[in-house]
Amino acid sequence: MQIKANGISLEVQDHGNPANPALILIRGLGTQLVHWPDNLISGFVAAGFRTLVFDNRDVGLSQRFDQTGVPSDAEEIIAAAAEGAPLQSAYTLNDMADDVIGIMDALDIKRAHIFGISMGGAIAQLLALTHADRLLTDTIVMSTCRPLVERGAVAELLPKLVARDDTSLAEAQDALVAEYGLWGSPGYPAEDGFIRAQAKAAYLRGGPKAAGINRQLLATMAAPDRRPALKALALPCCVIHGLDDTLLLAALGAEIAAHIPDSVYHPIKGMGHIITPLLAPEIIRIVSDFIRKAA
Repeated sequence: MQIKANGISLEVQDHGNPANPALILIRGLGTQLVHWPDNLISGFVAAGFRTLVFDNRDVGLSQRFDQTGVPSDAEEIIAAAAEGAPLQSAYTLNDMADDVIGIMDALDIKRAHIFGISMGGAIAQLLALTHADRLLTDTIVMSTCRPLVERGAVAELLPKLVARDDTSLAEAQDALVAEYGLWGSPGYPAEDGFIRAQAKAAYLRGGPKAAGINRQLLATMAAPDRRPALKALALPCCVIHGLDDTLLLAALGAEIAAHIPDSVYHPIKGMGHIITPLLAPEIIRIVSDFIRKAA
């Protein structure tokens, strides 16, 4: 369903009993709500949560920001970053955090549990720092609390993250298969048919569109260092990170946990930078146990 949140249109799916505690799942860079494994959503519903998923701004069926005039070409972004030129962003991760609060307001959800992965994990941190009164707990998965592209890391990391448009469904499917090969969870592998079905579902929803993904990337790159602020956080927080994450190394997850007082840290062997159907039950178990103990 389309809802108006924070002044824009967002595509939201609401699963489970509305009377149950709300758990909002926040996706990472460039991905859509169809990239959540079905058994992750149904598992959280079975665990007693009203589970909400949505397309972040600029992807899927949510509002795009093509008219902002912000450069979103992959090569232009890489060249500007390499030269140290200032990179303009169409919006910030704080705006994206406010989108989550807008969803809660539109659905009359006073407080919610938050679960964010990768870029969504950075948004989850900002929600905890700016809207702690609206959160019950915060689960931060495969993320970092420091600036994404620090000095010296531009040449290595940025080319892996910028997007270029796929010209066909087959190309989009091949690209996602390759992504799973690079960043997937080797201890919890996904079948080729599942990956291709995910890519098809995303492609048929009008994306992924490189311009929107790159605008999200610019917002992520502009996000501030959160380490100092996290030290003052007083909210039940759980940090989950894969020991086999080849995109954001496990030390970055440990660093988040080290900066949040009394946080719970779960490193997972065999987990990379993607939650697969085989990994979903372990994630559900960890999060459900954490929330139950926090309550």
